[in-house]
Amino acid sequence: MPLSQEIHRITKRIAERSKSTRADYLSRMDAADRPDRARSHLSCGNLAHGMAACNASDKNLLAKEKAANLGIISAYNDMLSAHHPYKTYPDLIKKTAARFGVTAQLAGAVPAMCDGVTQGQPGMELSLFSRDVIAMATAISLSHDMFDGVICLGVCDKIVPGLLIGALSFGHLPTIFLPAGPMPTGQSNDKKAKVRQAYAEGKIGREELLASESASYHSAGTCTFYGTANSNQMLMEIMGLHLPGSSFVPPNTELRNSLSSKAVEILISNIDLKDQKIPLAKMITEKTIVNGLVGLLATGGSTNHAIHLIAIAKAAGIIIDWQDMSEISKAVPLLCRIYPNGSADINHFQAAGGMPFLMRELSQSGYLHQDVFTIMGEGLERYFDEPFLVENDRAEIYRQENETELSTKIVKWRSGSKSSLDENVLCVPEQAFSPHGGLQLLTGNLGRCVIKTSAVSHERLVIEAEAIVFDEQNDLVKQFELGHLNKNFIAVIRFQGPQANGMPELHKLTPILSSLQDAGFNVAIVTDGRMSGASGKVPAAIHLIPEALDGGNIARILNGDIIRLDAIKGTLELLIEDDILLKRSPATKNNDSSQFGMGRELFAGFRKNVTNAEQGATSFG
Repeated sequence: MPLSQEIHRITKRIAERSKSTRADYLSRMDAADRPDRARSHLSCGNLAHGMAACNASDKNLLAKEKAANLGIISAYNDMLSAHHPYKTYPDLIKKTAARFGVTAQLAGAVPAMCDGVTQGQPGMELSLFSRDVIAMATAISLSHDMFDGVICLGVCDKIVPGLLIGALSFGHLPTIFLPAGPMPTGQSNDKKAKVRQAYAEGKIGREELLASESASYHSAGTCTFYGTANSNQMLMEIMGLHLPGSSFVPPNTELRNSLSSKAVEILISNIDLKDQKIPLAKMITEKTIVNGLVGLLATGGSTNHAIHLIAIAKAAGIIIDWQDMSEISKAVPLLCRIYPNGSADINHFQAAGGMPFLMRELSQSGYLHQDVFTIMGEGLERYFDEPFLVENDRAEIYRQENETELSTKIVKWRSGSKSSLDENVLCVPEQAFSPHGGLQLLTGNLGRCVIKTSAVSHERLVIEAEAIVFDEQNDLVKQFELGHLNKNFIAVIRFQGPQANGMPELHKLTPILSSLQDAGFNVAIVTDGRMSGASGKVPAAIHLIPEALDGGNIARILNGDIIRLDAIKGTLELLIEDDILLKRSPATKNNDSSQFGMGRELFAGFRKNVTNAEQGATSFG
């Protein structure tokens, strides 16, 4: 089917807006490219340092300057369950590379924090800025200029955006991302949410809560709800940086390992295409970014990408904003129900047809650009297929000749499911769960912000109530515990923007507000901070700009003021006269506790230089 006229119009607008910045970026990437191996320009001393710790075989290959050398950027650590499987990846990559006469080196490691651990804690104030640290660490890792291709190992929240932003500074190099896969399904997401709510209401204790959480988060792999981590994986596949159908294959399985080996093989073949190679800069285009937005909105993905995708696009010289996102959302149907937008988890999505089914349906309905480049070449048709294993007839021969372990099976692709295997989880556009994607831009006298509506019931899309103002999320928790919030209200949580304290997620408040909503009260939240990538059923106007510390009118709201949040019309209004509002003196931040402790003092420069949320909340300007 021809491309949707609305998708075409928005893409054309983005391209026109980005004309000069995109041209500048591509010019820099062209200047960085070279016809020979990257290390060929290094002095003998440079190269000797770069290969000093290599084995004799790799030293020989590196010295001859003919074979490609792959740079691995890893976000592995033991604490982060989604990244724990990456422990074995470097060795697997090196063994695969050796089969093709190619070398691979672990170029560097990047920090990888877990928002699940830091949620509601001071460390969460470093979370958003960790994305920029990861981007810089990626650039440092590649700055040795030893590498002809890049392999990025990362899954979770700020980590994938950071890796991609950093890799885009080396966009002249072919690049691939290797996923690790989700953990097996544990306790249902509905039950987990109910236990959290019961704890917030004081009905159960910490022991019962911990048992429930441990049943939900119980092994290596990505958390199974559809938050930022799994939204990242969807994005990497729909933008062509993962192998087809590979994003949600479980870790530590033969198929997962075979896919990782195959990815290395694909990257090597791309590098060796010489004039036909597909570098990262050629893959990440205006059309690719729009495809990513379409996928995000069609699946009800993480609101964090209303920030991250802007920063990623900017790193490639492409300028997008919330208006683009909101208009694409109106044009794209919601095809998935994955928690928090439904009861299913990401494993259910995969079993119902997963990414191959989703991408085929979006493509055949005219929502995705087909004339894009991926790691598989030009076009998206390969991404309608799913991977499977077949016997490797050459495995035993290779073992005898090389005395190296090799799987007895190899990965191939077959046509993915033509129909959904669970229409309660994944559907066709003609039977969409909603005619629009569920992300809405709100504007009014308080500024600009976004709201995720895909999990909000229709009767709660318009909330008009008195404001109760908080400067700290823990102040709301205290008022709830005292029983002072049993009424209709809109919680205003201010001084939570990137300039104030790094824009932490406020997901800690979700069980409390959900409890009040279930008790029959009309509640919502307005904040210059973030909620979670798993933002749910409570209306949340988030990422408000200008933030309180930047002169935003959120700093002029008083307790008892009436706020009207209308996610149908796309408005957020403080219902007082403009002249009265402007005469009010803005509130000031009462303390500087968020400036120190838990390493926060090291990020003062980030808070000082950061752009606003609609500009990607980036310290790179």
